[in-house]
Amino acid sequence: MAALETETVLAPLDNFSLIRMEGDDAEAFLQGQLSNDIRQAQEGKAQYSTYSTAKGRMLASFLIWRHGGAYYLMVSADIAAAIAKRLSMFILRSKVRATLDDAWSILGLSGPDAALILQPHFNDADKLGDMEQSVREDASLLRLPHGGYLLALRAGCGFEQDISMAENAHGVSATVWGLRDIRAGIAWVTQETQEQFVPQMANMELIGAVNFKKGCYPGQEIVARSQYLGKMKRRMSRVEFFERLSVGSKLFSPQLPEQSIGMLAAACQVGEGRFEGLAVAQSQTWEAGVFGDESHAIALRELELPYSLESVLE
Repeated sequence: MAALETETVLAPLDNFSLIRMEGDDAEAFLQGQLSNDIRQAQEGKAQYSTYSTAKGRMLASFLIWRHGGAYYLMVSADIAAAIAKRLSMFILRSKVRATLDDAWSILGLSGPDAALILQPHFNDADKLGDMEQSVREDASLLRLPHGGYLLALRAGCGFEQDISMAENAHGVSATVWGLRDIRAGIAWVTQETQEQFVPQMANMELIGAVNFKKGCYPGQEIVARSQYLGKMKRRMSRVEFFERLSVGSKLFSPQLPEQSIGMLAAACQVGEGRFEGLAVAQSQTWEAGVFGDESHAIALRELELPYSLESVLE
């Protein structure tokens, strides 16, 4: 974990998969399914987005970019096949195809020497802004918010070994890399959290994953009503705690002792007996305390997020 904060680190992100959407109607199809305006995801600009049920509960969250005329939806690997199948069910007569694309490897790279490692292969790496993309025939590079890069390399890419074997990059696991997303306030929908949250509960509009001016999509009425007709009762906070809790664990508070008041959306061990995570909980319960167990022994303490919740909680 210390390497993540001070060194240049490289992580194979094998906990994610890619769904490739291609065809003449791909843009129109995705525009009618996802929460963001897919028309803004032109080659050179990536976006976050979500996919919900008709009741507005998230089935998946994505990082999306274009490459070679196709859209690539990066999604948690444990739900990728089911999401690709569900999207395919709604294609009907549209000229679009949804397929799992395992021809790519996904890497995370961050730290002081990250741009230097990338420079021989992407000479504009140090010039990219947040969510901007640099494209080669066999690779796609994205600059992530809050520092770092995401690199998608097609199988057989000529420089994959150069990146992977860089002497000034410290190898870390996908779990360690996940701490970056926790600290960035970005929660990925996984099998444990599917259909648990309306996008705003997980702060998706605050990371640019929801466009409130686009047209209809599944759950759009619920999402819009949640935005304009009053504050969300549940919001996501970054937290620390001192006993292991699993993603999907229910949360409790003495203020509402007869019910669960939320769920853990992400978790990562950061030290001996210390954990960080993202917790979706009823906002009113933090003053009385939020806990990871019904006996109120595992306390969750709020930490700062890189974006403000004050305006959305007023």
